[in-house]
Amino acid sequence: MNTQTTDWQKALAEAFTSVEALCDYLNIPTHSLALLTDFKAFPLRVPRGFADCMRPGDPNDPLLRQVLPIQNELIDYPGYSHDPVGDIGAFAEAGLIHKYHGRVLLISTGACAVHCRYCFRRNFPYTQLQLSTQKVQQALNYVVSHPEISEVILSGGDPLLLNDEKLCQLLSRLGEIAHVKRIRIHSRVPIVLPMRMTQELLNAVSSLSQQIVMVFHANHANELSPAVGAICSNLRRHGITLLNQSVLLKGVNDAGTTLCALSEKLFEFGILPYYLHLLDHASGTGHFEVSETAAKQLLEHMQVQLPGYLVPKLVKERAGAAYKIPIC
Repeated sequence: MNTQTTDWQKALAEAFTSVEALCDYLNIPTHSLALLTDFKAFPLRVPRGFADCMRPGDPNDPLLRQVLPIQNELIDYPGYSHDPVGDIGAFAEAGLIHKYHGRVLLISTGACAVHCRYCFRRNFPYTQLQLSTQKVQQALNYVVSHPEISEVILSGGDPLLLNDEKLCQLLSRLGEIAHVKRIRIHSRVPIVLPMRMTQELLNAVSSLSQQIVMVFHANHANELSPAVGAICSNLRRHGITLLNQSVLLKGVNDAGTTLCALSEKLFEFGILPYYLHLLDHASGTGHFEVSETAAKQLLEHMQVQLPGYLVPKLVKERAGAAYKIPIC
């Protein structure tokens, strides 16, 4: 195992897993916060590098709010569920979701580098449904037998938490399927753990004949550190298309100036704003919801302030729909 791989795995192992330790690191008193300090169902996980992007002493820091477990997660909001976007009913094979025409999604792992409290898969049964080593061939056979599939999306969890050997092997096998034109990788890792983007990984990804699209997940401009910028430059040099999708979150990015700053910073890094999602109604996330009416007003603010290519599509996902629903 090379030194770079050891470095990112070591950094991941040293991520904060204690609410008290994270708050102490950020000099934030816990006595005035309604925290969940031992929530085993969805525990805290925050890489130290991401914590360093947060404002010390500020309990309302927008990055901290995304990861800090609070008592509001225990509120049972009407209409919220464990499978808000209908993923479970869309499995065609173990580890493979076929929801939209022409593209499939592989649940490559259940692991994430950071546990975002608004995650729509926070209650997902990964043990039964993720793409295990034994099930990879079945998933690949499905793709091979459906020539209409032109794009394969690697998701999770976070696919970039697979080690280089497993990830490169999966990419190589997908690369052998002639009718697959694009491979899309959805990941938060370049934002929260940029050192994971090893040269070996970049070389393997860029060697594929398919077009490679990497979809980041950043919700606030403060997440885009200089280390992320360096990674983006390297990815672009390897011919990888960079997009970003965000989730509209109360208390995090529900202001027009905040969203405009995010789009500007993304483009500075060579990332094109792609989607701005309304919150998926996953159990435990209702306190983050921004109304559709407010979302439309925010979109209009962005349209007034920004050129069209910096305005993401405002969408919501509906279980059983054939595409993401635009909010105009």
